[in-house]
Amino acid sequence: MRKNLVISIGIFLSLAASRFIPHPPNFTSLIALSFYVPVFLGLRFLPALLISFAVTDFIIGYHSGTHWTWGSVLLIGVASMYFRSSFLSRISGALFGALIFFIITNFGVWTSGMYEYNLSGLISCYTLAIPFFGYTIISTLIFSSLIETIYSFDRVKFNISKINGN
Repeated sequence: MRKNLVISIGIFLSLAASRFIPHPPNFTSLIALSFYVPVFLGLRFLPALLISFAVTDFIIGYHSGTHWTWGSVLLIGVASMYFRSSFLSRISGALFGALIFFIITNFGVWTSGMYEYNLSGLISCYTLAIPFFGYTIISTLIFSSLIETIYSFDRVKFNISKINGN
């Protein structure tokens, strides 16, 4: 129980740090954490991620598209289970998560009434969101690489400890 609490607090701090520190739009650890938390810790920690996201949203401020963002986080976390097998698969899955986030959240923006409710409005919404998608892709790659590096070091440390009998 205590270990799960420590992990949940770590998830919160990781997410909060990247959301509260000044950053370009959509440049956070959200997509990488949404993907990697279930991959390495299991789906049982997905609620901890969603609660962390809700708490940081409470501090930052809720908006009309919050439920679209939370839905994308949930879908990315569940989909991550299909990309666990290798480094390349996980990086590809994280980038797929960024695409899921882009599609779902911008559909939410379109439904908010900021654009006309027709094909032209939908296309405008997605087209104008492309610069933000660039930040999402870059941040997802950076944070995913950081998580993969930490995971690699931890695996090497574990294997060395196992060899030494510790």
